Amino acid sequence: MPIVDLRFRLLGNTIPVDHGYLLLSAVSRWNPKIHTDRDVGIHPITGRLVGNRQLALTPFSRLVVRLSSDQISEILPLAGKSLRIGDSVVRVGIPEIHPLIASARLFSRVVLIKGFTEPQPFLDAVSRQLEKLSITAHASLVEQSQIARANAGKSIGSHSNVLRRTVRIHDKDIVGFAVRVGELTASESLRLQENGVGGRRKLGCGIFVPERRGL
Repeated sequence: MPIVDLRFRLLGNTIPVDHGYLLLSAVSRWNPKIHTDRDVGIHPITGRLVGNRQLALTPFSRLVVRLSSDQISEILPLAGKSLRIGDSVVRVGIPEIHPLIASARLFSRVVLIKGFTEPQPFLDAVSRQLEKLSITAHASLVEQSQIARANAGKSIGSHSNVLRRTVRIHDKDIVGFAVRVGELTASESLRLQENGVGGRRKLGCGIFVPERRGL
């Protein structure tokens, strides 16, 4: 069965920026099976940063679940439900089904690989996972533009500007990195989107999407 993204519109005010675990808990209250389903991923919710580690929902904010098309009927009952994400409550709208689209450049907001928290060993681990998927494309760590500008002209390490991100799991912060993969063939692109890299896909980690300009 093909892998697709099921996109639910979200209505509400703000949610925590680091909402992966909270979102999984909220969704699992309506569908406990999602905890044990290894093939399901939940995208990070996008929005507008408003300070105090809060994200304001916009008309473009969505709850996006990546899953096999034969699992859609299991997730559809989320439509119309209210989800409590931390101290916030959001309303889930009617979903749309979107097939995965091949793109030569893919991006993941954060990838976690257990035991790898330093840039070069982490990147080597990403490359090994790509090889297992028969993907020969080039992976790189995403730089944080503000840091790169501040360090311009300085003699620093090759990975000093990379974008580290943390994911809170059971009151513990796990270190990961934003990852870009370029020069993908169409088949490699779809394979990477279907399988992801690293773990914790239900927390929004290791899920790849076509890269937007400016990232």
